[in-house]
Amino acid sequence: MNLKEEITRLKKEKNAVILAHYYQDGAIQEVADFVGDSLGLSQQAVDAKADIIVFAGVHFMAETAKILNPLKRVVVPDLDAGCSLADSCPPDSFNEFIKSHPDHVVVTYVNCSAAIKAMTDIVCTSSNAIQIIESIPKEKPIIFAPDKNLGNYINKVTGREMLLWDGSCVVHEAFAIDKILTLLKENPEAKIIAHPESEEHILKIASFIGSTAGMIRYVKEHPEEKYIVATEVGILHEMQKEVPDTVLIPAPAQEDNTCACSECAFMKVNTLQKLYEALKNEAPLVEVPEDIRKEAVKPIERMLKLSV
Repeated sequence: MNLKEEITRLKKEKNAVILAHYYQDGAIQEVADFVGDSLGLSQQAVDAKADIIVFAGVHFMAETAKILNPLKRVVVPDLDAGCSLADSCPPDSFNEFIKSHPDHVVVTYVNCSAAIKAMTDIVCTSSNAIQIIESIPKEKPIIFAPDKNLGNYINKVTGREMLLWDGSCVVHEAFAIDKILTLLKENPEAKIIAHPESEEHILKIASFIGSTAGMIRYVKEHPEEKYIVATEVGILHEMQKEVPDTVLIPAPAQEDNTCACSECAFMKVNTLQKLYEALKNEAPLVEVPEDIRKEAVKPIERMLKLSV
C-alpha cells in the first residue's frame, strides 16, 4: 500500500484537511495541506472548510484547532504526542499563581493546555508575542506563562518586567553552547539563528531570533549565508526546500543522539502510518470540555484579531 496515495484518496473522500507543524517528520510535511508554526496553524484552523481536521503536531495544537472548530472532528495520529512546555504548567498550580497576583493581565504562550488558556486574558505565539505584549498598557502588570525563556526575551525587547512562570521546553534547553561554539569555529562564516524559547546564552550569540516561520523567512531573504539553526531539527525539511543551495547545520544538543541535534520526542511520535490510520478511522479524537472551550476561545480570538 502506498501511504501517500491512500492519504490523498481519503482526504478527498472524507473532506479532510491535514495541518502539520514544521517540527514534524518530512514525510508528514509532504502530505500536509498546510505546514506552519503555531500562529499559522491557528489561522488555518479558523479558515478550515473541511469536515475533519487531522492535526499532525502535539496535543495542545490539536486542542487549539478543536477550540476554534467545536463542530468539526479533530483527530491526531497519536494522543501521546504531548509537550514538555505545556506539561510544565499544571492548571491547579497556575490557578493559585494567578489568584496570588489578582491585578495582573494573564498572557499565555500558545504552548499550553486548553485549561490554561481558559484562565488567560490573551494568548500569543512566538511570531506575535512582542506585538501582543506591546498592545497592553505599560502600567498594567503582566503574568506570562509558561515559557520563562521566551518571557525573558520579551522583557528584554520590550523593557517590560513581566512576572514569569517557571516553565521551559526541553528541546530548546538541550542545545550545547560549547558544541555550538566549536561548530562556529569550524564554520566562522556561519550565522546562528535561534528560536526565542532557547536559553539566554544561546540567544546572546544568535544573529537572528525568531519563530519557526520567522527563521524560514529570514533564511529566504539571505540565502547566500551559511546557518547554524537552533531549534527542533524538523524545521530543516521546509527550510532546505526554500533555500536548496544554502548550507544549513542543525545546532548540536548536549546529549549525543542519532542526529547530533535537538529532536522533540513528542513530535516524532507521529508517523505517516499513524496519520493514515487516524484519517481512515477518524480517531483518536481530540475533545475539549465545552465549559473550558468557551473560556479558552476568547483569548485565542483576541490574539487572532491582533494578528491580522
